[in-house]
Amino acid sequence: MAVYLHEEDLPEGVLAPGPVAVDTETMGLITARDRLCVVQIADGKGDEHLVRFKPGSDYAAPNLRAVLADPERLKIYHFARFDIAAIQHYLGVVAAPVFCTKIASKLVRTYTDRHGLKDLVRELLGKELSKQQQSSDWGGAELSDAQREYAASDVRYLHAAQAILATRLEREGRTALAQACFDFLPHRATLDLAGWPDHDIFSHEAA
Repeated sequence: MAVYLHEEDLPEGVLAPGPVAVDTETMGLITARDRLCVVQIADGKGDEHLVRFKPGSDYAAPNLRAVLADPERLKIYHFARFDIAAIQHYLGVVAAPVFCTKIASKLVRTYTDRHGLKDLVRELLGKELSKQQQSSDWGGAELSDAQREYAASDVRYLHAAQAILATRLEREGRTALAQACFDFLPHRATLDLAGWPDHDIFSHEAA
């Protein structure tokens, strides 16, 4: 298992065919203001790839964009809504089809309100994740070893978690409902980018 850091794009041919786990690191939580700094991606075979973007990047990244936009590759996220919006805004592609482990967790782990990745990985896989670097500066000139490990760990376990959650969704008869939620996520991200991040447009209340 190794963590690879790349500048501005993913090298061609480093990912095996099939689903990929995806995550992002940004300068903050407001997508249009807080630039995309790192995209993490893994094929579930043991290595993680971090693609870092410098200040002023044009985010061309043709190899990374091709993988993210590939309609034949499932993208596995935890809280896909945020990552899809960041990727769409900066890289200009809709990174779908989608499986969101956070939504799946909420649909099948109804016995708890703890749906963060740390709690999910601990329960399903018996692994401990450190979140110490979650709020660190991702836009610096160098990424520390701790930042690299944190970023890599956010995609390291998503394939295994997805497999367990998919089985539980089937067991509880909620696979179709989950898929409908996953299919809507790119549209939810577009609503976020268009200025409706918090308001529920399906609610009766006025905006």
